Amino acid sequence: MSRTEHHPVLLHGFTGSSASWDARLVDGLAGAGLTPVMVDLPGQGAEAGLTDPSHFTLESALARIGAAGFWPADLVGYSMGGRIALHFAAAFPERVRRLVLESASPGLGTEAERAERRVADAALAARLVSEGMEWFVEHWEAQPLFEPRSRLDPAIRARERELRMRNDPRSLAATLTGLGSGSLPSLWDRLGRIETPTLLIAGETDGKFVQVAERMARAMPHARMVVVPGAGHTVHLEAPSAWLDAVVGFLGAGDLPSSGR
Repeated sequence: MSRTEHHPVLLHGFTGSSASWDARLVDGLAGAGLTPVMVDLPGQGAEAGLTDPSHFTLESALARIGAAGFWPADLVGYSMGGRIALHFAAAFPERVRRLVLESASPGLGTEAERAERRVADAALAARLVSEGMEWFVEHWEAQPLFEPRSRLDPAIRARERELRMRNDPRSLAATLTGLGSGSLPSLWDRLGRIETPTLLIAGETDGKFVQVAERMARAMPHARMVVVPGAGHTVHLEAPSAWLDAVVGFLGAGDLPSSGR
């Protein structure tokens, strides 16, 4: 397959949509011969308004991704989208040429942690439905995880907020409880068997996910890691040029990445 034939599949994070991928990123990828296919995950973007629980399962999300791509293809996921992308690569290794995971995790390692998270997510989902999107967006964006985004251009922050506000509270609550890290199985014990060449991206100031990426790089046979200086959890928004350099360099490279071990 020539480079011009590559159509990487992009998976957004929680509260996002295919529109969350800024035009600079989409144009930058396309200009490098990597015209992306962008997927709306269940309950978000074009899928906002869904409430049937059958849509909010890992199997449903993987089927949606499978129907969208021109496989084999590259798969790029951010945060929740990265976790789901890793599940897709584990389930369908023959479909994924290369994998890019930004600020992503294989999940919570123990059943006790997952159970605790399910309880917390159920409580947050209930409050999301009762309080509505304005309350939830304020709550979500106030997390320390997203503090570095306060340095973003105000126009970019306003656009992100407007995109979040398009979500339907009931759909987003269903996403939180059906596809949250408490509901999905952990992949930590399967990382050593995932042979897909993988790029792990983390922001320098996002200490938790730098550590997660370091652990993943040691466990995966063909992974490399990039830590972007000055960036936090949303590297693609905070440092788009560095994100593009890393992703285009990785997806466009002709050789396999060196082992992260």
